[in-house]
Amino acid sequence: MSLPATAPRQRGVAFIIVIWLLALLTILLGAFALISRTEGMQARHMYDATVARYAAEAGINQAAYFLSVPDQELRWIPDGREYQVVFDEFDIRVKVTDESGLIDLNAADIKMLTELFAGIGVEQDQADALAAAIQDWRDADDLVSPNGAEDAEYAAAGYSWGPRNAPFDLVSELLQVLGMTPDIYRQVERSLTVYAGQSRPNLAFAPYEILLSLPGMTPEMAQQIIEARHAWDPASGMPPPLLPDGSPLMAQGGTGTYSIESRATLPNGAWTQVDATIRLGGGGVSGMAYTILRWQDGDSF
Repeated sequence: MSLPATAPRQRGVAFIIVIWLLALLTILLGAFALISRTEGMQARHMYDATVARYAAEAGINQAAYFLSVPDQELRWIPDGREYQVVFDEFDIRVKVTDESGLIDLNAADIKMLTELFAGIGVEQDQADALAAAIQDWRDADDLVSPNGAEDAEYAAAGYSWGPRNAPFDLVSELLQVLGMTPDIYRQVERSLTVYAGQSRPNLAFAPYEILLSLPGMTPEMAQQIIEARHAWDPASGMPPPLLPDGSPLMAQGGTGTYSIESRATLPNGAWTQVDATIRLGGGGVSGMAYTILRWQDGDSF
């Protein structure tokens, strides 16, 4: 008895269906394997970032300790120099700047602010206007300073807000000041504070951008001063480095309030940076080594 003529055709169709099913299963298995691998990599990245973050926080705690030890040979100098912290297998690099070395947005005069902006390359007219707008933002009156800005100037520029007419609470408020741009803010952010309470920065702790704003200062001179300051050890008995006018950069005074950058790198290269501003002492809370004034989890990779 012979098979129907359609049987070979049916077997061919079935074979093709089986091939397609195998191909579909292969694709599904490949997609599943890719998703599993991606999720594993994401989980590993999150784990590394978390571990590095807590290692960076350990750097903050180490800084608070070494800033408060009475032994001058062990005490850290908060002038922006880099310290390396030993913590398990992590590479932790910490930089500390005393807030007295920064320009206080609420205390600095217009001249000081203008010098800061001009020092980073802002045109003189724009530097004058920014400094005056900062003055009008923080003062309590509605009088417009020369080149400054009050409500009418903000409205004319299309802003939906005006000056606060009160002191700055945060450095980031500067972004709301008329004429401030993200690029200028990025360049001056680390030179500013609201915690120093003094009209002029302590140059023994001042960063490069503030030194550059000094009259007659060049980028090369500012960098040389920074390098000489970081190489100087107060416990060595050697004289401190000098400014161009001959005044010594003595690492003394300070506010007890510090900006700290702590960057932790894992053996596999993953890293996280934490930026914080702390004040030594618990602020009335018993047992606290320091009070956190600002805390920012930085980039991770």
